[in-house]
Amino acid sequence: MKQQAVTVAIAAIGASVFLTFGLPLPFLFGPMFACLGAALAGVTLRGFGQISVGARTILGVAVGASITPALFGQIPGMMASVALIPLFIALIGLVGVPFFYRVWKFDLPTAYYAAMPGGLQDMVIFGTEAGGDPRALSLVHATRVLIIVTVAPVLLTHFYGASLHNPVGLPASDVPWQELVLMVLAAIIGWKGAERIGLFGASILGPMIVTAALSLSGFIHVRPPREAILCAQFLIGTGIGVQFVGVTFAELRKFVAAGVAYVGLLAVLSEIFAQIVSRNGWGQPVEALLAFAPGGQAEMTVLAIVSGADLGFVVTHHLLRIILVITGAPLIGTALRKWSKG
Repeated sequence: MKQQAVTVAIAAIGASVFLTFGLPLPFLFGPMFACLGAALAGVTLRGFGQISVGARTILGVAVGASITPALFGQIPGMMASVALIPLFIALIGLVGVPFFYRVWKFDLPTAYYAAMPGGLQDMVIFGTEAGGDPRALSLVHATRVLIIVTVAPVLLTHFYGASLHNPVGLPASDVPWQELVLMVLAAIIGWKGAERIGLFGASILGPMIVTAALSLSGFIHVRPPREAILCAQFLIGTGIGVQFVGVTFAELRKFVAAGVAYVGLLAVLSEIFAQIVSRNGWGQPVEALLAFAPGGQAEMTVLAIVSGADLGFVVTHHLLRIILVITGAPLIGTALRKWSKG
């Protein structure tokens, strides 16, 4: 409890500094950079476990509330862009695996799971089961998410002309209490129900599915209140920074440096695909960038909300990416492990 109290205090200071100086996304970036700095300085921090996981349900509800009958009319227009996702993942693998294996001398299972842009926890679990290095995988993916979440807003504001000051939701006092109750129930039932059946990304996808059903049925008409989404940002930002607790100089020199270099390669690939989509009129530039930015699903959802992007477009692309990576990773990882032993 003491370590968590220290973590909350440091994260709150970071948010306060960002608010005071009018810096962007204060409830996401403030805690993230404050905890990152404290972690690298050797301060012992601790995440919030199931509380942080529960915070992701808020984003699942936000996405589900954006799934309306009007969204289904947009699906045919997404097909050309969505069809690029398998090619995008294949190119990431063709570039990323040799990059980690040949350049950074990772063993093959670690190289493969470090290259795949899946969820941090999923890639660490699958990679460890395949014989990879869990610490290397954890730091590479934490670095990927950290840098993408940091750089994407800069690209959005300076090169795409987007604003990060769009309203994230109505104040809680303006949301009908009946809808608030339904959102809470959708979050809990969706999360725990999805966990029970073993659905990946249960904390986001479960609430998203239940809320989408309520939205399509006309029971929910708005996103979760602003206070809830800001709370989710606070916990997600804190969680990213805490990932770097205990990192050593040797790990900084190899694993974190490898992650930083790899993000540069991912950025080039992402920009190429985003340009293909926007230039062919398959999606707006901001949505295309966020759809192909290989960050975490929760973090990209936050950026889509604050930039006013089409949440349905962005989430559809990320959902397919996660499905393909998570279903394909164990199969390909096993084959690579057998090949490396042979």
